[in-house]
Amino acid sequence: MSTTTSAQPAQLTRNERLDRLPFNKAHRKLLVASGIGWAFDAMDVGLVSFVVAAIAADPHFNLTPTEKSWVLSIGFVGMAIGAAVGGFIADRVGRKTVFTATLIIFGIANGAMALSWSLGMLLGARLIIGLGLGAELPVASTLVSEFSPTKQRGRMTVLLESFWAVGWIVAAMIGYFVIPNTGDWGWRWALAIGALPLLYAIVTRVHIPESVRFLEAKGREDEAEKAVRYFEEAGGVAPVTSPKGKPLPKIKTRELFGSKYLARTIAIWATWFFVNFSYYGAFTWMPSLLADQFGSLTKSFGYTLAISIAQLPGYFLAAWLVEVWGRRKTLSIFLAVSAVAAFAFSQAGSVALVLVFGMLLSASNLGAWGVLYAVTPEIYPTRLRGAAAG
Repeated sequence: MSTTTSAQPAQLTRNERLDRLPFNKAHRKLLVASGIGWAFDAMDVGLVSFVVAAIAADPHFNLTPTEKSWVLSIGFVGMAIGAAVGGFIADRVGRKTVFTATLIIFGIANGAMALSWSLGMLLGARLIIGLGLGAELPVASTLVSEFSPTKQRGRMTVLLESFWAVGWIVAAMIGYFVIPNTGDWGWRWALAIGALPLLYAIVTRVHIPESVRFLEAKGREDEAEKAVRYFEEAGGVAPVTSPKGKPLPKIKTRELFGSKYLARTIAIWATWFFVNFSYYGAFTWMPSLLADQFGSLTKSFGYTLAISIAQLPGYFLAAWLVEVWGRRKTLSIFLAVSAVAAFAFSQAGSVALVLVFGMLLSASNLGAWGVLYAVTPEIYPTRLRGAAAG
């Protein structure tokens, strides 16, 4: 008589338990809560594009073209610094903590910019706004990516990015309806609206969970288990016992540039550079350039609003194609269309052509941006994702 011993099934890790889940209301709640914070980011970036044109016309400032460029550019200096350090800080103190802190930072700085009475104050506030914005963006995308089921990860990340379009459209609406209709202080009221993230920071502390990978790395097993079970219950999946999480190895920045990751680091960073350069180069200056071209600040705000609305279908199309065609093919096609549209937009001489090619540029560039946010965390191990995305 012989006996057969069945092998004990391997325990699922908490990350594997998250990966197997169907998309459910907990994912939707995380996506919306993170997305609203993302929209506030976009609104703040977009607002300065409209505000700087109004500040330049304010008799108190009467900015020169060079001074206008300083106000627009210094925010990107802050964003570069914030993105570089935000990812590293998130890998050490947690994604949720950094996400909430950045909302507070650029909310306060927006209020300070609204009260500015000198060019120096404008520049200082704008630099701090950039620091907060730059630190928040990679943290939010990494957090959503870590909670997303494997089969929905690309789509969820691109949908998160679609909230950027919502924020930019809101900024364009503020520029079109608020700034021209509230006198010399119109730009100040616009920036005061940009301080709303201060209130939303309270929401993020309640409705956004901390990264399970981070909690395990810090030995906070009960909190990690609670977060996973919340998503399992929302998906109607019975919880299982997981082994104790292992601390993540110490982060070494030089690994990003070591032989194992150097090629992908250069490729992804170069792509990010050109996508950011083309997007901000076009959209940050768009209201001012269109005002110079067509002779009306109000009309230029209206044209920019119409062009900005095209970002939404670009994101939604990318969110669908990324799971149909795959990341690489979708990204390549959107980048190619964006390059052609950018050249055509630069040559457009009539309102009709400006709108057509501007909307095509808007849809394709932002669609590519969304796919990039899906790709970036996935090509690095967990312990390097925050730093690499930054």
